[in-house]
Amino acid sequence: MLKFAANLTHLFAELPYLDRFDAAAEAGFKAVEVLFPYEVAAQETLSALTRNGLGMVLINAPPPNYTGGPRGFAAMCGLEDRFRYDMRRAFRYAEVLGVNIVHVMAGVAEGADARAVFVENLKYAADAAPAGLMLTIEPLNPVAQPGYFLNSFDLAVDVIAAVDAPNLALQFDSYHAQTITGDAVACYNAVAPFVRHIQIGDAPDRTAPGSGVVEFDALFQAIEASGYEGWISAEYDPRGKTEDSLVWRRGL
Repeated sequence: MLKFAANLTHLFAELPYLDRFDAAAEAGFKAVEVLFPYEVAAQETLSALTRNGLGMVLINAPPPNYTGGPRGFAAMCGLEDRFRYDMRRAFRYAEVLGVNIVHVMAGVAEGADARAVFVENLKYAADAAPAGLMLTIEPLNPVAQPGYFLNSFDLAVDVIAAVDAPNLALQFDSYHAQTITGDAVACYNAVAPFVRHIQIGDAPDRTAPGSGVVEFDALFQAIEASGYEGWISAEYDPRGKTEDSLVWRRGL
């Protein structure tokens, strides 16, 4: 059976951060993810998880620079030392929160030098990651993230092969896949062997499943057929209250 988690950066955003964990549990979710939890002390987030019996499945890294720097910069030349420093901070958060997956963001960059830096940074991160922690990379579409280095699935597979680490894999997002390729289902079938985490949102506007053009019945069938056993995180922007957007879960 497919198992669904709530992305609390997008879902229940009408509530204060720590209250979103209560709302997710009340809605029946058993796991959550938060893209950038670093503004809140890890112990506060852990308490919210614990009181609701929730698991935290994913966070993003490197942590953002709140003085105006980029939210992701793993492919940006000249920031290698900062990448290593900030990844160690992300790993500490992941250990406290019991996170199994850290998504490493490439940032805005282009060209062969950016690819080389991305590969080397990922090799460092894969080697430095705590035991049992999986790292993922995710292609982001150029409409939502103009200039983002990792903007195609072919490039993502190429980078994963170049890094050649058992704890680096692909993160698949139906919204980005549909926007990049025009067919999220065909895209998933093509890259399924590399996928270790899935996020879902409809296209073209990252809304709830069933509100756009992604064929979710076919996608869920493809995910089951591939033998995927991980979490599928609902990462979309509800139109109105989050609870009212969860009708897509009926029958799943």
